Amino acid sequence: MKLSKELRALQARLGHAFGDPALLVRAVTHSSMATPTRDDNQRLEFLGDRVLGLVMAEALLELDPAATEGQLAPRFNTLVRKETCAEVARDIDLGQVLKLGRSEMLSGGRRKQALLGDAMEAVIAAVYRDAGFDAAKAMVLRLWGDRLSTVEADARDAKTALQEWAQARGMAPPVYSETSRSGPDHAPRFTIEARLGNGAAATATAGSKRQAEQAAASALLSRLGQA
Repeated sequence: MKLSKELRALQARLGHAFGDPALLVRAVTHSSMATPTRDDNQRLEFLGDRVLGLVMAEALLELDPAATEGQLAPRFNTLVRKETCAEVARDIDLGQVLKLGRSEMLSGGRRKQALLGDAMEAVIAAVYRDAGFDAAKAMVLRLWGDRLSTVEADARDAKTALQEWAQARGMAPPVYSETSRSGPDHAPRFTIEARLGNGAAATATAGSKRQAEQAAASALLSRLGQA
């Protein structure tokens, strides 16, 4: 199989030349384009999630041999979460080469966080199937770049900090509620309220519920004089 010009360029950005180009084509094929003769990337996504997890678990152990499981877990979760995978996908312009059905294209599929994150995992699996674990590991570590060295700060996010603040004072964990949603389906805006048992609260708006929750927690911490 001969790759298109766009996929050859993606291959260069990945730093991996596929022995079986069909794997890359499958990795960028969304389920909206699947046919009886064309596989989508869902099975590869399932595998890629596991490969990514092993790569990051190994990397974190090597990076900090003295870290406890309790310290490693939030770092790991930060590195493998869908949002991070989508960030990496944007870094390499993965969305521009995805094979999408018409409805997905019209709804802004090339920019959707979940779709980009899934595709990034599928690409990881494609490299793993094509050349083995070492090749997949090398690519992941290269693409994730300095996220590994900065993950400690990212892992202790605002929600975690707010929960720790509440627990230290004998309070129940903060409650997050969606107060409104606006914008089109392909680019929604969520407004989330973070509220503590003592009545203190703050709201924030962002393009995903998770981001809005983090922003609301950060705003509440600031109100409490903790940020």
